[in-house]
Amino acid sequence: MTELFTIVGFTLAGFSVIANDSVQTLGTWIASNREKFKWTTLWAAASTVLIFTIVYGWYSGNGDISYGRLTKIPYIEPQWYHAVAPLALVLLTRRGIPVSTSFLVLSAFASTFVLEKMLMKSIMGYGLAAIVAYVLWLIISRFVNEKEDVSQGSKKFWRVFQWMSTSFLWHTWLSHDVANIAVFLPRQLTVVQLVTVIAFFVAGLAYIFYKQGGAIQQIVMDKQSTKYVRSATLIDLGYAFLLLYFKELNNIPMSTTWVFVGLLCGRELALNTGLTKKGNLKSVFPIVAKDFLKLIVGLLVSVSIVLAIHYGTDQDGDGTLETPPIEVPTPELVPVE
Repeated sequence: MTELFTIVGFTLAGFSVIANDSVQTLGTWIASNREKFKWTTLWAAASTVLIFTIVYGWYSGNGDISYGRLTKIPYIEPQWYHAVAPLALVLLTRRGIPVSTSFLVLSAFASTFVLEKMLMKSIMGYGLAAIVAYVLWLIISRFVNEKEDVSQGSKKFWRVFQWMSTSFLWHTWLSHDVANIAVFLPRQLTVVQLVTVIAFFVAGLAYIFYKQGGAIQQIVMDKQSTKYVRSATLIDLGYAFLLLYFKELNNIPMSTTWVFVGLLCGRELALNTGLTKKGNLKSVFPIVAKDFLKLIVGLLVSVSIVLAIHYGTDQDGDGTLETPPIEVPTPELVPVE
């Protein structure tokens, strides 16, 4: 049964991570390239970076592909309730809700203490990303009008620059979020297991590119100029350096979804206050509020499922399985005459 739960949990987690989180790194890239390149070309490029990242992580981590993100979460044999978390993630993803995969999947295995640390780091990530994006795009808007696309003469330069920045972002993001799938697997993978994981990832990417991002892609399409190659490149670079900062900060996992949505919200606010004299907050507020509301809904669902696992099963607060206490018989006292 453990093998069955491992396979089911890994499959659901892998599909949900690719379908839900790919918009963070590949969404702007898909939006700005889908009319220029076939989906198979984009899929092949993304798969190349993915294979390199997983193989390098496996080699440098002595068989562990999580890049050290699971040091605070010891391996636990998956149970049926661990597979419930990624199943809920798949269902929410189909509704276009940007749920935190880290909250929903990793927290099912982690202690409530680690869950608290993940939540605080993710909230800080959302706030910092929004502030950095707001300041950065206020400066950018003084020199670049992102409501217009680049000229045909410079589009080739920006296209090459975008592919390079997206590769950097895709690699950085994978080193964060591959732990959300690796948590179902042994910490040291064999070569056969590694090849199986890579094949599954590549197949999942093919589905996402064929669907052009899926329902969750709408979060990107709602924002201004994301289909423009220059705007997409600037978003990717900002997001990549933010993830790199949090990666070096500590090994506590975090929600990269919150960082990405915070980045888009800060950028959207800057573009609507920096490009016009009077501002246009009335038009941007519903978009920002809708994204934030989706994050809160996803967070509430995630925390509810995680708490139900911790307090409704035999998994205790430190992420391990409770063992029944050993009764030691007490010897009878024989009175000495």
